[in-house]
Amino acid sequence: MELISLARYQAGARIGTGADYEVRTALDLETGATVVVKRPAPQMIKLKQHLSTEARTDRMIQAWRDVGRPLPGVSPILGYTEIEAHDEFFGDGLGVEYRVTVEHRAKGIPLLGDHMARITGVPVGVGQNLFALHPLVHPKPSDDVNGDQADRDQAGGDPEYFPIQRQLLDVQQGFFEAGYLLLDLRPQNIFYQPATQRITIIDCGALEPLETPNQERQRPGSVPHDLHDFCLEMLKFYATLEEPPAEAAGYKDPHGLRPVVRFDQELDELEQYFRTGADDRCLAAAMKVIGKVKNRAYASLGSFRDDLNAYLEAVAGRNRALSNRDQTEQAWTEALGWLRADYWKRFLFDADIELAAFGQ
Repeated sequence: MELISLARYQAGARIGTGADYEVRTALDLETGATVVVKRPAPQMIKLKQHLSTEARTDRMIQAWRDVGRPLPGVSPILGYTEIEAHDEFFGDGLGVEYRVTVEHRAKGIPLLGDHMARITGVPVGVGQNLFALHPLVHPKPSDDVNGDQADRDQAGGDPEYFPIQRQLLDVQQGFFEAGYLLLDLRPQNIFYQPATQRITIIDCGALEPLETPNQERQRPGSVPHDLHDFCLEMLKFYATLEEPPAEAAGYKDPHGLRPVVRFDQELDELEQYFRTGADDRCLAAAMKVIGKVKNRAYASLGSFRDDLNAYLEAVAGRNRALSNRDQTEQAWTEALGWLRADYWKRFLFDADIELAAFGQ
């Protein structure tokens, strides 16, 4: 990670705009690599309301300095600019100074597509549903498929036991070891390569020092974020009581779309949600995790990992025993075919290669 000049890059297309950042592709004229550049959302820059985003960027840069090494599963920051006007590069006349970061461009698809695409009918929740919540069908190992065997080994373990969740836990462990907590692990911030089952987290802006209140994110008198806030995100976005859909249409809409707002309220709602339909094998395991998170009773990330894995193993066992397993696998495979649509071509995702691992 180094101080860079945008003169080194040729601006490309805008690929996303959120509440905080705008993201564009760019060509590195020195290496020929495609990268992404991030700046505060232009509307916020125009109104000079981007200082909180600037502070978030600076915290992220400092956190990566403290981590001091690449972490598998995370898109690294390659460089950052001085705080200055960048009108020439972006082709606008904002005339306001701000910092830009340059990052590796992640391969794969986002587990959750953008909101505007959903309005136009794109099944934006298909990645989250297929690969995170209901991973019924697994890629066949092949050295011809988008990566070598070492890539697949690093993704780790028995695919029946939810590789996305395991990798998110591994990433969090890496940040813990450097004294940081990573939050905002919503599906739209996770890219996924189906053939190799690898994740890439594309937004680490919510990195916080462990055991240190972040005054910009915490209300006066509230409890500082800790391990249990991460646990809540894992339950909200990457666990479900629902059985795998028997029709492809069940894979369209995202799960847990609303961001985490209030810790206690979210856990109350999760507890009520799981009690409405989970079978006995899954319910006990889910209630154990929810209860410990609610009471902030986890002493380590490892103990949460053990309990979450016990829940996921119960889900996998339930899924293997489904009486309509053939029908659910057929629905899963039909939904997988949606990834050939034009929307997914804007990402570094070759559907022919990725889906070949599933016989499509």
